[in-house]
Amino acid sequence: MNKTIRRASAFCLLLVLALLGRATYVQFYDGRALADNEHNRRTTIAQYAHPLGNIIVAGSAVTGSERTDSGDLAYKRTYTNGDLYSAVTGYSSQVYGATQLEGIYSDILDGTNPELKNPIDAVTGKQTSPGNVLTTIDPDVQKAAYQALGDKKGAAVAIDPASGKILGVVSTPSYDPSKISGTTDGAAWKQLTEDKDQPMVNRALRQALPPGSTFKLVVASAALEDGLYSSVDTPTDSPNPYPLPGSSTVLRNENASAPCKNANIRTALEYSCNNVFGKMAVDLGQDKVKAMAEKFGFNASKLDVPVRAAESVYPSTDYTSQTALTGIGQFDVTATPLQMAMVSAALANDGVLVGPHMVSKVTDADGDTLKSFANPSSTRVVSSSTARQIRSAMRTVVDQGTGTNARISGVEVGGKTGTAQHGENNSKTPYAWFTSYGKDSATGKQVAVAVMVEDSGAERSEVSGNGLAAPIARKMMAAALK
Repeated sequence: MNKTIRRASAFCLLLVLALLGRATYVQFYDGRALADNEHNRRTTIAQYAHPLGNIIVAGSAVTGSERTDSGDLAYKRTYTNGDLYSAVTGYSSQVYGATQLEGIYSDILDGTNPELKNPIDAVTGKQTSPGNVLTTIDPDVQKAAYQALGDKKGAAVAIDPASGKILGVVSTPSYDPSKISGTTDGAAWKQLTEDKDQPMVNRALRQALPPGSTFKLVVASAALEDGLYSSVDTPTDSPNPYPLPGSSTVLRNENASAPCKNANIRTALEYSCNNVFGKMAVDLGQDKVKAMAEKFGFNASKLDVPVRAAESVYPSTDYTSQTALTGIGQFDVTATPLQMAMVSAALANDGVLVGPHMVSKVTDADGDTLKSFANPSSTRVVSSSTARQIRSAMRTVVDQGTGTNARISGVEVGGKTGTAQHGENNSKTPYAWFTSYGKDSATGKQVAVAVMVEDSGAERSEVSGNGLAAPIARKMMAAALK
């Protein structure tokens, strides 16, 4: 063989090896990226070629699949009581993707998760039956919250303090995910995304707003844990009104005749005394209040339930006057309803915060468990003594203070109201908050709740945590404890 032929043969061999190498790379290394590419139509076709698995509430599916009339996508997602459960399920759309539980567990629900495949299926690439996602949601609590919120713009969350199970997650106004699950739902999508009331925003988990006076529970906890005051019945050193340090402004109380001067923590919570908690935050110092807030879950950049919750924030500031304002849940303090439910849950559970979660387990088509959330993590936030004292003061709020609309006959209920300023110089309608716990000594059941009413359409003078949010919390607690 002459030199020219040998060189040509070697060159051809290199080309063949290069092609084999490229094919191997695409097949075994780049294949997954190509398969997962959002522009790969085959992935969407495969996803909707069969009925999807379901999201389960109390043993019943709140999702389904139906055969399409035309096109290359054989099935589309359907929802039972979609408006009621949208804050739990999210949506699964043939055009717009998937969110919340639908998105997080999409590979379980469409059957592509490797854990669903047996060894033969894994080798052959055979389509496997999809799995299911079982939630912790209590349908009675969910319905109670949804019906009580009604046409108000707001949100509510209920948690079992002992287990961390989320029993209800509601955000209003809501939407029906069925209306955007197909390929011809562009008009519905446009209407939902352009709606000024933002029905697709999950206000329960994904919107953090000033929590107002509900944050006083955190400050009171810090004061007792630090030893600033020995008990909730020890008088404080609190002038009324309280002059904000380094400022010509004084911190006044909504009820000018309330006995807030030097009031103890019990009375200060009962009447929601701003002067007491503003000065308490200053006396403790920003770092101690921040440390307590973070024990309850504030400033956590990653809180998955398993939907990623928005961060609730306790801010840093160089101004003592602003630290005072944080003591009443203002300045730049923000919280989600989930976060404020976590505060009440920890106090109800003797000072221990159990990780909140709204999925109990993920199963395959035969019901075998792939992943369980039966043993969530827990953290001691405050001592048993502090939790017991704060609960006692919260009961006073409900029995005879600003939270009387949350009372339930025969049930131990404690709570805290909040009315948070909104807009520059409080120019807009305030947010109405209520966070609480309920315990039924006869059954041993307990529940923690937080409700936020962003806008009810009521006159500004009629907006209060007791008037708007507490009745909603009462109905949720009654449903959970029945």
